[in-house]
Formats: sequence, structure tokens, C-alpha cells
Amino acid sequence: MRGDWVLPICTGSERLKKDGRKAHPTQKPEALLHRVLLAGSNPGDLVLDPFFGTGTTGAVAKHLGRDFIGIDADPGYIDLARQRIAAVKPLADRDLDVTPSKRSLPRIPFGWLVERGLLQPGAQLYDARRRFAAPVRADGSLVADRARGSIHQVGAAVQGAPACNGWTFWCFEDRGKLVPIDLLRQKLRAELN
Repeated sequence: MRGDWVLPICTGSERLKKDGRKAHPTQKPEALLHRVLLAGSNPGDLVLDPFFGTGTTGAVAKHLGRDFIGIDADPGYIDLARQRIAAVKPLADRDLDVTPSKRSLPRIPFGWLVERGLLQPGAQLYDARRRFAAPVRADGSLVADRARGSIHQVGAAVQGAPACNGWTFWCFEDRGKLVPIDLLRQKLRAELN
């Protein structure tokens, strides 16, 4: 999910009307609740909106397969919310799956690759063009030239760069071909699930 939130105001066919006028003065756009509910809940979770108004939260929750409780003091808004939510069709279960963000995936320390025997101490790692080489140490650190430390620190140092994603920079040799160590990380992640 993107980090920038550029959302339209609630207008057009989404805006609920009663007697030709806005049914609620501060009706929220469904796009806003869609983003919030995807970021903060999972299908089957219970969502509470203590200021339910005309039911935007409930409509989007139902559409996205969430349960909801809505509370509002105005009987007119409650009636509009009930009508609105009754017209919503929930998505099919297969359409509710979301691709997890990279940040939500389990963290895998590089040292686990050594501990699990996927890389042996003394094995050489290379960049994709074989300009740089760094042996793996028993503790999961690397050493290259005068740089010592993590895959990220050593990758940055050998390039003279301020930072480096060591998972995609470093490769190991497998049957004469260089393979990014990120594939080994993905293998360990798959075992955790």
C-alpha cells in the first residue's frame, strides 16, 4: 500500500442525499475508509465506529469482509446507514487477499543462513559483476578490504556508498552461476509460514 494519501472529497454518486440536499454534512469518502481498513484490519476482524453517521465505515467494512459495530445518536442517520449497508455486496474471499508489504514479512538475520547451513563460514560472496568478494565469517559477518560487519555495511563500504541492501547486492555461487543471497532469505521465510 502506498504511503501517500491523496483522496477525493465525498461527491457525486457517493454523496448521500435526502430531499435533494446532503444527507450528512461531513460524510467521509469511501476511499479513506478503504485505505484505513486495509491498513488496520484483516477479513473477519471487528471494526468499531462510535460516530457512525451515514455508515461509510460499515459499508466499506462489509465490502472488505470485516464485521462492524456502528453507533450514532441520530435516528435519521441510522436509517440512511442501514439502507446504504443493505445495498453493499461483500467481495468474494479470493478477492480479499492482499499482498503483504516487505516491512510486514518476518525479519531474517543474515547469520541464520550460516546457522542453518545454507552458507558455510569461509564461503565467498560476490557482487553480481564479481568486482567485489567477501568471505562469510562464522558469526554471519563479512570482511572485504578493510571493511568488516554486516552484509549491508560491507556492501556499502566496498562501493563507497552511504548505504546498501546487502540482500540484493551480495550473491553466492551455485553451479557456476551467481545467485542473490535474497533467495536464501526467501527460503527461510517460507519455512516460517
